[in-house]
Amino acid sequence: MDALDILRDTASRPLESLRAIADRITPANLNLHPAGHDNSIAWLLWHTGREIDVQLAHLTGGDELWHAQGFRDRSGLGRAGDAIGYGHSPDEARAIAVDDASVLVDYVAGCVDALLAYLDTLSEADLDDVVDDNWDPPVTRGVRLVSIIDDAAQHIAQAAYVTGMPTDTSPPSP
Repeated sequence: MDALDILRDTASRPLESLRAIADRITPANLNLHPAGHDNSIAWLLWHTGREIDVQLAHLTGGDELWHAQGFRDRSGLGRAGDAIGYGHSPDEARAIAVDDASVLVDYVAGCVDALLAYLDTLSEADLDDVVDDNWDPPVTRGVRLVSIIDDAAQHIAQAAYVTGMPTDTSPPSP
């Protein structure tokens, strides 16, 4: 198994995890803010797609699926959904709310599929290319890909955790 095989396997796992919980994402928990946290399941799924999509578009020089495949319009998020979510204010994070999780699940699936297709175009030598010299040390393609996949895995795991919570988050009565 080479480095690209490992990246392909790892890149597919956030989507596998999302599909495993998709039937537990309900209208009652999709936009829930447990313990008053600003990020809901909707935000976590949206951000997962956006962080893959935006960074992949940068690597490929291609268009973001958000616009090219109409996810912006399908989600109903408009301009609020155009961001990526890093540094969101509480109000901005809470503005990411949708009525139906399927559009966000489809968006993440499309982004993961695009990531896997991109990986199929690379050689192992391509992983050493510097793609961002604004950091010390400069960021290579391989490091950027690991970062994209790691962020996706973390946020899907957070969504899975929230799906296991009761939708009534009020404290139990004595």
